[in-house]
This record gives sequence, C-alpha cells and structure tokens, in this order.
Amino acid sequence: MSTILVTGGCGFIGSCFIRQLFQKGGDPNVNVINIDKLTYAGHEENLPEAIRCDPRYRWHRTCITNRRAIAEILSESQPDAIVHFAAESHVDRSISSADPFVSSNVVGTVTLLDESLAMIRARAMQSDFRFIHISTDEVYGSLGKDGCFTESSPQRPSSPYAASKAAAEMFVRAYQTTHSLPTIITHCSNNYGPYQHSEKLIPLMILRAAGGQPMPVYNDGSNIRNWLHVTDHCDAIARVLQRGRAGQTYHIGGHAERTNIDVVQSIADAVDERLGRPTGSSRRLIEFVDDRPGHDYRYALDSSKTEAELNWRPAVSFESGLMETIDWYLAADDWITATASNVHHG
Repeated sequence: MSTILVTGGCGFIGSCFIRQLFQKGGDPNVNVINIDKLTYAGHEENLPEAIRCDPRYRWHRTCITNRRAIAEILSESQPDAIVHFAAESHVDRSISSADPFVSSNVVGTVTLLDESLAMIRARAMQSDFRFIHISTDEVYGSLGKDGCFTESSPQRPSSPYAASKAAAEMFVRAYQTTHSLPTIITHCSNNYGPYQHSEKLIPLMILRAAGGQPMPVYNDGSNIRNWLHVTDHCDAIARVLQRGRAGQTYHIGGHAERTNIDVVQSIADAVDERLGRPTGSSRRLIEFVDDRPGHDYRYALDSSKTEAELNWRPAVSFESGLMETIDWYLAADDWITATASNVHHG
C-alpha cells in the first residue's frame, strides 16, 4: 500500500483530485490522508459518502499551520507523497486583508516543508518521497496580448494572493536546494467545473443569471483568462505525481483563452436557454463595475514541457465543459444551500 497525503482535500481542486483517485479503475492499493480545516471554501459535501466511509480514506480537520498536529499526522501516516492544494485563493479577499493569505499560503507551506523534511530524515527514504506544490499562473503577473509564460519566466505577482503563492514557491525551491527535499511545483491556469465555490467567476455568474440578479463584470470585461477544467488539471497532477522529476516546475494550461465578457455572455445565453427564457434576458443583467486594484490583463501558460514529458493534454473543451458546469450548478440546490455561507463577491 502507498499513502498520499492531500492538503485542502475538501476544497474545489483537492476534492476533485481525491474523487479521481477513488473513481472506478482507481488504484485499490492507495491510501489517502486528507488534511482540511474546512474554511468557507472547503466542504465535506465535496466528497461523496462512499469515499468518506472508505477504509482507505482518512480526514484530519486541522490547519496546516498547526505544527504539532502536522507532525503527528505525518509520523502516523508516513505518506509517500504530499500533494499540497490547501490555500487561501480568492484575489478579492486578499485585497481586503492579506494576513490570512500569509498565514495559510506561506506559513502553512513552510510548516509542511519542515515536517516533511523531519519525517523523511527519520525514515531515511528521502529519494522515494515527493512534495507536490500546487501553484498558479498568477505568480507571473500580467501578460500583454501575445506570448505565454514558460517555467523560467520571472515572477511579478500583482495581488497579495499571488505574492503569497510566489513566496510559498520560493520556500519550496529553497528546501529543494538547501535540504534536497524532493519537491515539484505546478502552475495551472484558471480552473472551473463542479463544486467550485460560488464567489468565483463562473459559478457566480451562473447563479446570478439563474436568480435574475446583477452579473458584475470588472471594467469592460476585456481581461483574458486561460480556462482549464478541473478534471484535466487533476489528471495532470496525477501524472506529475507518477512521472514528474524532482526539482522541476510543470505548467498545466487549458488552451482556452477567453475574455471575461465572452465567458459571462456565454453563461447568460446558456442559462436563458435552459430556463426557457427569451434570448438575451440574462445579458441585460450584466453590469460593468469599477476594476479591482492590480487586475492583471491576461494570463497564458506554455504547457509544452508537461505535454511532452508526461504525455498530457487537456481532454475537455471549454465549450462542453462550461455547458456541463452550468447544468451541474442549475441542478445543485442542496449543495449550494449547504455551502452558501460566508461568500465574498468583491
């Protein structure tokens, strides 16, 4: 049996990763340890009861900054790998207050690095261990209309959120260099799909359109994002875990660049069609609001290294993935009710 420890496994991406580990055809010889303190963006409901009751799954409700708890969990479970998703991730929240982002994203990551190092030194199996740090394209800052970020692009974070993720990465690399801790960093483009917290752009717009509420879009909606379905992201992470090289960084991009206004209008039209409304009804709900401070114009990742080394490409087209996501949210009343508290919309 091997053991994978997942941080933030009740969050949007972490829960998808765990669901894929347990899906039909998954490896029956893998145990999963989930560390999640259940913030506003983490929910037990993101994992089906079948997984929560599976003897191969264990959940510890604790914070990654709790050094004593992390040390005890690692000592007990002796994971072969840590896949580190846990993070404060909403840019607007970081603009309001950076402190939680420094605590979770920086201090929490350093705590995990320290205790991972102590564990593998104690068992003298350093070369077999992997620490996978899940990061974001936002650490690079903003792109103009052309070009893509590569793994060697300089990092120029614009928001406190992006700065905290970049700082965490620096510690991950430093522990690799100084202590030979086998680490891998991944950068992903904007994720979307079922179970995403409703303050994020796509679920927010779906729910606002469905409820006949204003659909706020920053500035003129011309900012460009590269969209990646969460299942494609998690498939890439699984390949990084299996075949990625220690000390390397891998880009995971969705090959789906869209302006924000194009995405919002597509959602509005699809919701009208599904709810039997006259065409254009939801587009009238779109309202342009003042831009947020430090709003990056465009992100795009060059994923050619990941595609070549790990034989990975995104399988879900943005058009089909978006329609599937809209259908899921329109049918997810129970999940929305259970997870609706403490939503921040900027």
